[in-house]
Formats: sequence, structure tokens, C-alpha cells
Amino acid sequence: MVKIVQASKDNLKEIVPLFDQYRVFYGQNSDEEGAEHFLKDLFENCENVIFLGYKDEKPIGFTQLYKMYSSVSMEPFYILNDLFVDASFRNMGVGEMLLEKAKAHCRSKGYKGLALETAIDNPAQKLYERLHWKKDDGFIHYFWKASES
Repeated sequence: MVKIVQASKDNLKEIVPLFDQYRVFYGQNSDEEGAEHFLKDLFENCENVIFLGYKDEKPIGFTQLYKMYSSVSMEPFYILNDLFVDASFRNMGVGEMLLEKAKAHCRSKGYKGLALETAIDNPAQKLYERLHWKKDDGFIHYFWKASES
């Protein structure tokens, strides 16, 4: 049975290996020490919410949310920035459970909703659409990179 819990700084040792695998999946070099410092700072400054999935007491996946605001609607919302499930536990519904937990948390806070962006070729798009996430074709996404200017 999979259990989903809201993580805290006390769970860093369990989150860091998964977070490192997530970053490696996206082409970054492994850096568990850097990951631990990054996540510790986020927790200490109350800048993130992480839900951690366990199977038989083993951490197997996580999702991380960051609080943002909409000036137009004058409401807070979350960016679902990270979703990762260990390769050994994929296609077992863990990602769906993590997403549903994030949605429930958002509702419990009275927030506007959840936003996410993903790669065009990410197969998780099917999961998002099945869980009633809507593709936003009304906006163009831009990003300015400080190191290139």
C-alpha cells in the first residue's frame, strides 16, 4: 500500500536521493549535497510544500509545490514544479496519488488552483489530462535567462 504524507525538513534524508534522481533525469549532474542545501533552505524559509510517497516505509516519489500569486484574480495558487516517481514504482498509480494529494492541499488552503509546465514530449501529459488538468493554449511561455544577457 502506498502512503502519501506532507514532508518537512525532518524528511530531508529521504527526499534528497529522490530529488537527486529527478534532477539527473532532467540532464543535471548528481549533487546530493547541493540538493540537501537547496531543499533545507526552502523548508527553513517556508517556500515549498513537498508530498512524499512511501511503499512499505520506503520513499518512492514526491511532488513539490511553490506558492505564487495572480495579480489579475488577486488569489494565491501553487506551481507544481516537480513530480517524480522512482522508476521501479512507475505505472502503479503513485504519480496520480501525489497529484491528487496536491489538489486536495490546494483546495484545503482555498487557493485558486495549480499550475505546471512540462516538456512537450513528457508522457505524463496523458496523466495530467486524465486528472482534469487543462492545457493552456491561450498564453505563450517566455523565459529570460540572466546568464545569456
